[in-house]
Amino acid sequence: MTRLALLLMWLLHWLPLPALAACGRLFGRLFHRFGHARRHIALTNLGLCFPHLSDAEKSALAVRHFEVFGRSFLERGLLWWASPERIRRAVRIEGLERLAALGERPAILLVPHFVGLDMGWTRLTLEMDMVSIYANQNNLLFNAALYRGRLRFGGSELLSRQEGTRRAIKAMKAGKPFYYLPDMDYGRRDTIFVPFFGVPAATITGLSRLARMTGAAVLPVITRMTDEKDRGYVVEIGAPWGDYPGESIEADTRRMNAFIEAEIMKMPEQYFWLHRRFKTRPPGEKRLY
Repeated sequence: MTRLALLLMWLLHWLPLPALAACGRLFGRLFHRFGHARRHIALTNLGLCFPHLSDAEKSALAVRHFEVFGRSFLERGLLWWASPERIRRAVRIEGLERLAALGERPAILLVPHFVGLDMGWTRLTLEMDMVSIYANQNNLLFNAALYRGRLRFGGSELLSRQEGTRRAIKAMKAGKPFYYLPDMDYGRRDTIFVPFFGVPAATITGLSRLARMTGAAVLPVITRMTDEKDRGYVVEIGAPWGDYPGESIEADTRRMNAFIEAEIMKMPEQYFWLHRRFKTRPPGEKRLY
């Protein structure tokens, strides 16, 4: 089944982007219709983060999320098989000069889990070598395709989460920006509970710790899916954060979550609501999923 799915993705990647996007939205709607477990997770997350929404509003937002997720999933075929020229046409970068202005200073790119993050990674690897940490997928065949696809261009590095951050720090000191995704529930290890939309969320403290350890600048990177005909995504590299790290690791982690919340409010359907973000609970609290 996985081989058939990969073949279908390869065939679809030849389509013009508007047609491929339409296929992705259809796939997302089908996933929403039949993916009961993931739909439950998404609706639970939306209910926790947006308690002011009615059931109808949450359901509509969930449908929109599944549509953009479906797009991002099928459009990975562009990243894995399309030419560099086509990827450059489909994904525009804004703010690249902010990275260049850092000179030899190490850089951490703060990348929240919006559906376009793989587009952002691949587009940036056409301009520079980077380093990132990845989590292995349960499906070994898809995991291998994902790994190969993310390393198509240049000399970027992907490190498994089990390896820790030592090699990532070494790569940063060698001039590779760290494409860092710290906003998922990774369990209790190296985490503290800080609010995420007012709900205590187990959040890793690595952004603050790495910035303190290496002196790296922290630049937010948001990849936004658009409806533009010829340019389907925009990678926005923000200005380096001032006064970071701050007075404490907890304050820094709260600042990170508050920033991600603000970005989500700009395009709530594009955040990755299919992840059990509140899986790990403070002692004594009941499960939410």
